[in-house]
Amino acid sequence: MDVTIRDAVEADAETLGSIVDLPADALRNVVHDRTVRLAVADESAAGPNADVAEGNEEAVLGFVAFDVRDGTVHVTQLAGDEGVAERLLAEPIRFAVNEGFDVEYVVTRSDEDAEAAARAAGFDPVGPGPRFDGEPTTRYRFRPDGD
Repeated sequence: MDVTIRDAVEADAETLGSIVDLPADALRNVVHDRTVRLAVADESAAGPNADVAEGNEEAVLGFVAFDVRDGTVHVTQLAGDEGVAERLLAEPIRFAVNEGFDVEYVVTRSDEDAEAAARAAGFDPVGPGPRFDGEPTTRYRFRPDGD
């Protein structure tokens, strides 16, 4: 399946909320306060009659939200299967490389897709992170210089 990455807009908040089981208002704030990119199914690969299908809505496959604090890009949310998540992680990495920043991402240990995507995208585990809802996490870091 072909995937296109695009900027999220306020109208995407409802869809994003349904993906991560949060209220649309909370995701609307995320869209306003952070950089948010969506992975969507590439409509050009949908077939010759895709443009005449009823309810021709875009299929959102996942998203990444990130911001910058203290010279580090922080991935604050990531949703999607392993392949989509890896593609989405390329967005904060690209930004960080251009700015000379590291990227940090904290992943719950039960999120195997996110852990696999982080490793595949070049992140290294650097130790435990804070607990999220009582669940242990691992802190991952991507260093553009490879150190």
